[in-house]
Amino acid sequence: MSSKYNKWYHPYKPAKEFNKKVAYFSMEFGIDQALNIYSGGLGFLAGSHMRSAFELKQNQIGIGMLWKYGYYDQNRNDDQTLKVDFIEKHFDFLEDSGLEVEIKLHDNPSVKVRAMVLKPEIFGTVPIYLLTTDVEGNDHLSRTITNHLYDSNEVTRVSQSIVLGIGGAKIVEALGGADVYHLNEGHALPAFYYLRDKGVKKNQMAFTTHTPEKAGNEEREARHLNRCGFFGRNFSNEELEKEVVNGGMINYTVSALRMAKKSNAVSKLHAKVSQNMWKDFKGTSKIIPITNAQNQKFWQDAKIKKASETKNVKTYAKRKTELKNELFAEVFNQTGKQFDPNVLTIVWARRFAAYKRADLLLFDADCFERLISNKDFPVQIIWAGKPYPFDYGAIDTFNFLVDYSKPRPNITVLTGYEIELSKKLKEGSDIWLNTPRITREASGTSGMTAAMNGSVNVSTNDGWIPEFAKNGENCFVFPEVDYKLPAWDQDKLDSESLYNILENEILPTYYNTPKKWQEIVFKGIEDVLPEFGSKRMATQYYKELY
Repeated sequence: MSSKYNKWYHPYKPAKEFNKKVAYFSMEFGIDQALNIYSGGLGFLAGSHMRSAFELKQNQIGIGMLWKYGYYDQNRNDDQTLKVDFIEKHFDFLEDSGLEVEIKLHDNPSVKVRAMVLKPEIFGTVPIYLLTTDVEGNDHLSRTITNHLYDSNEVTRVSQSIVLGIGGAKIVEALGGADVYHLNEGHALPAFYYLRDKGVKKNQMAFTTHTPEKAGNEEREARHLNRCGFFGRNFSNEELEKEVVNGGMINYTVSALRMAKKSNAVSKLHAKVSQNMWKDFKGTSKIIPITNAQNQKFWQDAKIKKASETKNVKTYAKRKTELKNELFAEVFNQTGKQFDPNVLTIVWARRFAAYKRADLLLFDADCFERLISNKDFPVQIIWAGKPYPFDYGAIDTFNFLVDYSKPRPNITVLTGYEIELSKKLKEGSDIWLNTPRITREASGTSGMTAAMNGSVNVSTNDGWIPEFAKNGENCFVFPEVDYKLPAWDQDKLDSESLYNILENEILPTYYNTPKKWQEIVFKGIEDVLPEFGSKRMATQYYKELY
């Protein structure tokens, strides 16, 4: 079948300064609630990037995966605890690009990879090609490779990287090739090996490292990867020897850093952490900071934007109350609890990873009970977020919070944390609580979109926060603890700081000096843009990385 999408296509003439053809590979894209094939921050970031690339008329396309069951659907068991459901997705708005390539996987010489395309007019993004192996002619096992984002089976995970990397690179070839191939994290690493063999030069490869966390820097046994077809052909022992680190392993990040001409970290602090992390590996590219950002048009409520530009306190208050009520309708619907728009509302919502400390507020149970039962300065607290479906520690924390909040009328846990709920939480909260252990959060973009909507960041000084924070003026920042301390000691000190800030600064300001509170809110909105809007980021990628 013929389609305008089986050649390099944009609905506009690319802007002169963004004329280079860039193919952007990402395991997940969070574009819109209706296309739920993402797990969290990495996807939200990629989605905002593709929206801003379109708005700026950049000559860029996205290469991703069409996950048949998405990440997972987050529901409840009969006792309200977390239930993981895998439900098949259907997206009628995707078009078959007519492009199909074959890759070699394990001992199967021809697995078909088909590219469906997300057209620009659907959500206002550059064209995004989403790959699937659920194609007629593939055997059953091959058809299941693109079932689950971050599949827990190791062999399937490796196969997913090969599909995205080599399948994706072949799709780009079929479209006429690119000037720059950009890997958003190491998942698509096989693309670099395949392209290098095809004569693509080092200065055409760019790489973004996203996290200091082990899970985001995959490392697997080199000979096993070779047998899987990871390198696009069979490597000899001599060739493997040049690639391995740590006694026979391929570290996806190290390999990508070595093959790329230039790499970037996702905040200024993360660049320092990354340079330090990888400094002992020879031949790695320079890591520059390009701080993550989010798309203003998509994430910022239009009425909040207008009220903040004119500093109209009345209009702002009216709109914020409406947004709070929309969020509280969701709370009522899910949990039967009635929240009050006049009460300070704290939200902790993001991926449930241990280092992000969803339960830091409960580190000291007595302090917590004092906080939630204070009649003079009442609070409401909402938690939301998705643990990895097989991370039983994170699921346990989630369920603990569910059980703890059940008998208490002003605290609750919401399920179904995706773009739609994320938006409601950012627009309807007063405080956006961010509690990662220092140096562990590479960037953390949820606080940016919260600030765009007048939710005040209360955070440890990690990720993007040091570039934004004016403590007490546009947000509240914990005093820094030594990240080399044992986790328990860090948690104890941070928990004390959190209570001190809440009880002595935030609550009195919110209730006793609302004028001062409103100044902090407006300052947060003013300072987050344009600096942490993705137009700045998408422009910086062209100027500094490509």
